[in-house]
Amino acid sequence: GAMVLCLSPAWASRVPSETSPGAWSLLLSRGVSFKAGGHSALETFVPPRRAHYVTGTLAPGDPEGGWVGELARDLDCPTGGSVPLAHRLEDALVTRWVLAAHANLPVPPTLAFVLGARGDLPGQPVVPGVRLVRLEEPQGQQSLVQEEVGAFLGGTAMEPYGQVVVRPAGWRWRGTGTRSTHRKEEGAAVAQAVGARLRGLTEEDSVLLEAMVPTARLPVPPPRSPAPRLPMALRICTLVCRSWGDRPQLCQVACAVGRAESPVRHGAALPQGLDSSLQQWGVVAPGQRQALATRLREATEAAMAALLATEAELSPQQRGGTRAHTDIVGVDFLLACVDDALELVALATNSQRCLETCVLAEAMGRGVGEPRGELARLLAEAMLHRAQCHLVEGKDILLIGAGGVSKSFVWEAARDYGLRIHLVESDPEHFAAGLVQTFLPYDSREHRRDEEHAERVLELLRSRGLRPHACLSYWDDCVVLAALVCQGLGLRGPAPAAVRVAKQKSRTHRHLQRCRRGRPPPAAFAVPCRRLQSHGDVERAAGAVPFPAVAKLEFGAGGVGVRLVENAGQCHAHAARLWRDLRDDADHPGIGLGWGNAMLLMEYVPGTEHDVDLVVFEGRLLGAWVSDNGPTRVPAFLETAACLPSCLPADRQAQLVRAALECCRACGLRDGVFNVELKLGPAGPRLLEINPRMGGFYLRDWIREVYGPDLLLAAVLVALGVPPVLPARPAPRTHLAGVMCLGSEHGETLAGGGGMEALRERHGRGLVRLNRLFEEPEGAGEYEEPLLSVACAGATLAEACERLLGLCQGLGIDSPRYPVEHFLSHFK
Repeated sequence: GAMVLCLSPAWASRVPSETSPGAWSLLLSRGVSFKAGGHSALETFVPPRRAHYVTGTLAPGDPEGGWVGELARDLDCPTGGSVPLAHRLEDALVTRWVLAAHANLPVPPTLAFVLGARGDLPGQPVVPGVRLVRLEEPQGQQSLVQEEVGAFLGGTAMEPYGQVVVRPAGWRWRGTGTRSTHRKEEGAAVAQAVGARLRGLTEEDSVLLEAMVPTARLPVPPPRSPAPRLPMALRICTLVCRSWGDRPQLCQVACAVGRAESPVRHGAALPQGLDSSLQQWGVVAPGQRQALATRLREATEAAMAALLATEAELSPQQRGGTRAHTDIVGVDFLLACVDDALELVALATNSQRCLETCVLAEAMGRGVGEPRGELARLLAEAMLHRAQCHLVEGKDILLIGAGGVSKSFVWEAARDYGLRIHLVESDPEHFAAGLVQTFLPYDSREHRRDEEHAERVLELLRSRGLRPHACLSYWDDCVVLAALVCQGLGLRGPAPAAVRVAKQKSRTHRHLQRCRRGRPPPAAFAVPCRRLQSHGDVERAAGAVPFPAVAKLEFGAGGVGVRLVENAGQCHAHAARLWRDLRDDADHPGIGLGWGNAMLLMEYVPGTEHDVDLVVFEGRLLGAWVSDNGPTRVPAFLETAACLPSCLPADRQAQLVRAALECCRACGLRDGVFNVELKLGPAGPRLLEINPRMGGFYLRDWIREVYGPDLLLAAVLVALGVPPVLPARPAPRTHLAGVMCLGSEHGETLAGGGGMEALRERHGRGLVRLNRLFEEPEGAGEYEEPLLSVACAGATLAEACERLLGLCQGLGIDSPRYPVEHFLSHFK
C-alpha cells in the first residue's frame, strides 16, 4: 500500500508546489497498488494521492523515458534519479574519471578525445589510467591524434596489454555502437580508426581508445578435458542502492560469461552467481572467494559513494531538480590479473541494465527452488526510507526536556531532517535555546507534580498558538510529563499510566508479576524486589528478597547509586549514605531525583547484561537491536564496556528481544522507541528495567553506524502516527567495541596528558567513535557517571576489541585499576 506503479502519463498530473517555489508536486489519480500476499490491483484515487518519492524508467533511449522524465522533473519530493543524472551514469568517460579519481578504483587504461570545453569534465583531469585530449574541432588535427595515440600505445600503462578497442562513448551509445579491436602494434590502424570516429564526434560524445583487459586466466583444477581451453571473459555486474544515512549498500551481484574477443554485453547471456563463477574460473579456496566478494562489495560501495559525492556538487539544473539524486546504480567489473594478483577493474556504470540483469538472476533462482532473494526488499526499504524522511520535513515537534551534551546530536539531526523543534526546558540558559524554533523555559524538575506541569505546558502552547504535530521526550526525567502533554494534545504516544509503570522500577516488576497469561507469561521475566523509603522497609525487604541483592534508586538513571549488597547491614549502610547525599535534583541533576530518592532492593540476577532497543508501533515490533555490556566493577554497577552487534547466538538474542517486547506490551507501552535492560542467565532473560524512551549514551550513534537506521527518526515517525520502515533483516556493516571513561580514573590522562586531543583527532579521521556524555565529570565516588565513550570498529568483533585495547593502552585509559582487557574479554 505504500508503493504505487504508474503506467501512463494520463494517470498523473503536476501542480505547482505549495511548499517549494519553482518546484512541482506530483499527484496520482490512478495506479497499480500492491497488497500483502502478492496481490495487486488497479485503483482510482479520489482525491489524487500526493507522491512523496518518485522513481522510474529514466534510462536514455528508453521509449517510455520521455514522459517519465518529464513527470519526474523539478519535483518537491525526493526523486530517485532524473534524465540528466541518467545521462551522466551512462557516459563511460565521465564515470570512468569519477571511479578512478574519487573511488581510487583501477579502470582500463583509457585515452579519450572530446570536443570543446565539456563542462561535465574537469579542466585537466590527472587520474591514473585516464588521459583526456580536448580537440578544437573534429577534423584537421591528425598529427595531434597520431602523437597521442602513439604515446598511449607505447606508454607504461599499456605494457601488460596486447589489444586495444576504439569506440564511441556518451549517453547516446549506452554501451552500443560499432567498435573495432586492434593489436597495439598496429599504431597506424589504431590512429586511422580513431580519426574515422572523430569525424562524427559531437560535443556530448567522446571517442575512447582503451586497453582490452582480459579476464584473469587461472589454473583449472584436474580433472580437465584435453580439448583446447577457449579464452573467455567474465563480466561482474553489481547493483548498489543509497540506503539509510545516504550510505551505499550492495544489493545484488550477477555474472555473465562470453567469448574473450568480444565484449560481454548485458542481456547477451544468462546470468550466474559470483561464487560459482569464481569456482568455474579456478578460485578454489572458499576463503579466497569470500575475500574477493568482500573486495567487490567495498569497490562497489566506494564507486557509488564517489558518484554521489560528485553529483552533490552539481547545480539543481544539472541534476534535473533540487530533490533529484541517484538512488540505484549498476557498476560493471572485470576480474583481471595484475602483477600476478587478482584485481577488480571497474568498467562502467549504468542506470538500469544491472538492475534488469540482477532481477533476472533472482527470477531464475526461484525456478529451481531457491528462496526468494533480497533485492526487491532492499530497494523498497531504501526508497520508502527516503519517502519517510520527506514526510517529516517541516513537521512541528514538541520536545520535553533538552538533556545535556550527550543529546547534542538531536539539534543537528533536527536540522538535517527539516524538523521544527519547540522545546520545553527547565534551564532558561540551556545552550539549545538558540538552536530550536521555539524555546519555552518552564521549570518542571519537581516531577511529582507532573499533572500540574502538563496543564501549564498546554497553556504555554495555547498562548503561543502552537499546534505541534507530535510530542516526545528522550530525556529520562521528562517521559511522564511528555506522555501527559501528548494525552492533552490528543497526539500519539504511550499512555501516561504505562509510562508511570515503566518509570518506577519496583512498580514495573510488581506489575509484571501479576501478568500470568502467555507462554511464558511476562511474570517469568520479573525479579523479586521491594520498595525502600525507610530503614524499616529495609528490614521487611530483607525477609522477602534473597541476598546478595542490588540496592538502587527507584527512579534512577545512568547507574548512579546502584550497589551490590551482601546482607541487610550493607543495605542499611548504603541507603543511609544515599539518602544523605542524594535528596533532590540539585544534588545530582538528571538521574531522577525530581521523583524523590526512594530506593528498591531487588534480587541479584547472574548472567551477562544486555540492552535491547525496540521500535514498537501499535504493539507490533518493527525493529530490535541487541548490544552486550561488559562486566561492571562490583560492588558498583557503572557500565565499563559494550559491543554491537551482540556476540550472542541468534536464538539467545531472540530470547532477549521477545522478553523485552513482552515486558513493554504488558506494561502498556505500545507506541514508541524503548530501551530495555536485561540479564541473560542459563534459565533465560530477566528484566532489570525498562526505559520508556530512546536508548541513551552511545546507542543511537552506534545503531546508525552498524545497521543504518536512526532511532531518533523512528521515534519521530511513531509520534507522527507513521510506522517507520526499518530493515526486515538487519545485517551489520561493521562491529563496534567501546569502553567508558571516568573522570576519577581518566580525567588527568585525558585533559593534562593530551589524550582528549588525540581522541578528537582520531575521531575526525574516522578511526574512533567518540561520544561525549558530559562536559565535566558528574558526581563523585560511587555516584560518578561516565564522562565519555570511546569505541573502535572492525570487520570482526575480535578486530574491534584489539584496536580498542591498543588505543586504550597507548593513551593510558587501560590501567591496573581500570583493566580494559578484562572488560573486553567477556565479548566472545
